[in-house]
Amino acid sequence: MEKTPIERVRNIGIIAHIDAGKTTVTERVLFYTGRSYKIGEVDEGTAVMDYLPQERERGITITAAATTCSWRDHTINIVDTPGHVDFTVEVERSLRVLDGAVVVFEAVHGVQSQSETVWRQADRYRVPRICFVNKMDRLGADFWRTVGMIRERLGARPVAVQIPIGAEDNFRGVVDLIEEVAWVFPDDPREQPERQPIPYELREEARKRREQMIEALAEVDDQVLISYVEGHPLTPAEIKKAIRRATVSYLITPVLCGAALRNKGIQPLLDAVVDYLPSPVDLPPVRGTHPETGEPLERAPREDEPFAALAFKVVADPFVGRLVYFRVYSGRLKQGAQVYNSTRRQRERLGRLMRMHANRREDIEEVSAGMIAATVGLKNTFTGDTLCEEQAPIILEAMKFPEPVVSVAIEPKTKDDQDKLATTLARMAEEDPTFRFRYDPETGQTIISGMGELHLEIIVDRMRREFGVEAHVGRPEVAYKETMTRPARAEGRFIRQSGGRGQYGVVVIEAEPLPRGSGFVFEDRTTGGVIPKEFIPAVEKGVRQALDTGVLAGYPVIDVKVTLVDGQYHPVDSSTFAFEMAGSIAMQEAMRQGGPVLLEPIMRVEIATPEEFFGDILGDITARRGHVVQVDQQGHLRLITALIPLAELFNYATDLRSISQGRATYTMEFDHYEPLPQSLADAIVGRARGAVRR
Repeated sequence: MEKTPIERVRNIGIIAHIDAGKTTVTERVLFYTGRSYKIGEVDEGTAVMDYLPQERERGITITAAATTCSWRDHTINIVDTPGHVDFTVEVERSLRVLDGAVVVFEAVHGVQSQSETVWRQADRYRVPRICFVNKMDRLGADFWRTVGMIRERLGARPVAVQIPIGAEDNFRGVVDLIEEVAWVFPDDPREQPERQPIPYELREEARKRREQMIEALAEVDDQVLISYVEGHPLTPAEIKKAIRRATVSYLITPVLCGAALRNKGIQPLLDAVVDYLPSPVDLPPVRGTHPETGEPLERAPREDEPFAALAFKVVADPFVGRLVYFRVYSGRLKQGAQVYNSTRRQRERLGRLMRMHANRREDIEEVSAGMIAATVGLKNTFTGDTLCEEQAPIILEAMKFPEPVVSVAIEPKTKDDQDKLATTLARMAEEDPTFRFRYDPETGQTIISGMGELHLEIIVDRMRREFGVEAHVGRPEVAYKETMTRPARAEGRFIRQSGGRGQYGVVVIEAEPLPRGSGFVFEDRTTGGVIPKEFIPAVEKGVRQALDTGVLAGYPVIDVKVTLVDGQYHPVDSSTFAFEMAGSIAMQEAMRQGGPVLLEPIMRVEIATPEEFFGDILGDITARRGHVVQVDQQGHLRLITALIPLAELFNYATDLRSISQGRATYTMEFDHYEPLPQSLADAIVGRARGAVRR
């Protein structure tokens, strides 16, 4: 494939709420750019981007799939992401390495709960985006209501650059407000859209909406403002440049519309990706730090800069083995080259370099700044690791992943399954940073934890199909956490004297609770060499090990700061192991003194229900220890947003169906942790201690 100049590269993600039509949009993009010769359908299980058997059976996207296509001499690298909240990690790591995004909204429901989540993720990584209001052909579709919801619920500044021609069954095209023409889309997807004059009945609205578009641009762009004030008419080229400047600067979000399933609106969307979303050179240089000194560093998106890339996804491919996806921020890299993993301080050698098209691969000789590629041969590189030149080391900002909220116990069916289980789970944990597993020696079971029931169901299904491991699965349980409520100071002593060399380590720590979501912070404030520097990492390792198992019921401890303030060592008997053990003992004692409490995950649940079931559903929310945050009206539906403990939501889909005669729907996502009521906490602690005694 001929090399594309970096200015003509677009790295974009397709993000949205579940069932808004992301994969359908992507399939049409692949068809119209000539990447695939026939249109894949999600409902028929023929979508190119949904290649896992579990995706095709369920009609949902589970894993982010990457592909490359061309439009107007531009190379577009696309990542199609899942919409289901259980797989939000796929959106998180994709947005970290992309330059722009297309946010797909459903024209009937507008902004939904997961739309807000992906929008916040895009805000966190400062990703410029355009909006595509899909399903304009559906009953109840309303383009302008959706634009209003983007403004009100997302706090964005949407600017419509099109208006729909017709709606619901009569939707047949769009009016381009910039060029002042109409595009009518034929029913046959192989025919080109027809360029026509604006229909007479829409001319006045188009004139008014175009004026609003230019006013919105004048508010954020000085060049447009000068032309607007002086009364100079703006050419389409000038408007497009202004929209691009404002979009790349996060000042506005262009909004387009269409009906992907009926092949309407895709070509203008591709034009908008090329015209408005940034190339790698339009964005600031990527920032990082020096692995030794911690000084801030930058890498500009140029081939003559030192090589720097971020690994954002690891896949256990059944054909080529361990596949690592990475985004190159600067420099260039040839097949077979040696790279330095600055995160883990290890040299690695690349195997084959590949450009991915979902689960198909194309070999390439080299990859350069701004591109996304995959490679085999990297044995010790994981999600979030930085790859660079050893002579010019840099560590790029890694990704933060949410903690798992649901656990199940699994037991292998046979001795053969037992032998393969640990290896299989380790490979799957490499792929998915939100999946964890541990062996519980008290019960003899393996506990797997993930983001929801569907997440764990898919994990178990993949274990069986891809790795041939059969297992009995227990019922889902909440992944509780523990934390402290007050500061505590504790000493840990690990002293073993025997005939020969003994073990000697004494540490004094101060532990204190942190605000929710802060994680774990370790600080060394020792002075005068009371503990030699080489033993400090061992103390931190011991503390971390103690945090894996809390003192109340054995759940992991979160949101604490530990400060090492004092200690003692022996010139002969002190060792790394001794200080590791002393750190662990001190942390356990600090937890006992620090008023430990159990925390439970609270989920944000959004329910859409017909009016007649509204009261029953509110009563059910209260019975589940939930409280209502917001109630909205949307046509004949009531939208209820509530915060409900996860422990009360198992089998909620079945219960909601029976309350509403199958007419209400819901989505949920993790919101925060909060302390468990004392009576429930006592019961869980009692159960945990009873299991230990048995």
